[in-house]
Amino acid sequence: MSELIIIGYDDHAVAEAAQARVLQLQKDFVVDLSGIAVVRVDADGKKHIDTPGSIVGVSATSGALWGMIIGLLFLVPGVGLLVGGAWGAVAGLAGKAGVDRSLRARVDGLLGPGKSALVVMTRKLTEDKFAAGMAEFGGTILKTSLSDDAEKELAGELGN
Repeated sequence: MSELIIIGYDDHAVAEAAQARVLQLQKDFVVDLSGIAVVRVDADGKKHIDTPGSIVGVSATSGALWGMIIGLLFLVPGVGLLVGGAWGAVAGLAGKAGVDRSLRARVDGLLGPGKSALVVMTRKLTEDKFAAGMAEFGGTILKTSLSDDAEKELAGELGN
């Protein structure tokens, strides 16, 4: 089962520092990342998605799944992966997996002009150590789980 964790911050620098900490926690085997990004909203309300160059251990399939989830959460349909009916089918599957309109609305609530969010997708997480490692940054936490079956179904749809 994968975990999708979104942490909202009032300050972009704090979100970047939190991202650096998550990357360190991966090196310390506290978290096994499928994807990580900082989403910032500029003064005009435009969203910018910043990702590190590479994440060790991320396969092409999990990378495609990560891209699709970022697209669904931040309303960037397809992210170059899907078009037309295929997008609708994947969006429906993602809704069953917990990435639905309700979650997107909560994410949008975190991201007003000048704010940022850290978005983390993990394959494995030691929750107590992760929480302890991230405590100093504060933030508003949103979290959802993707069951193994839902993740496989989404990955399968992406492979078509």
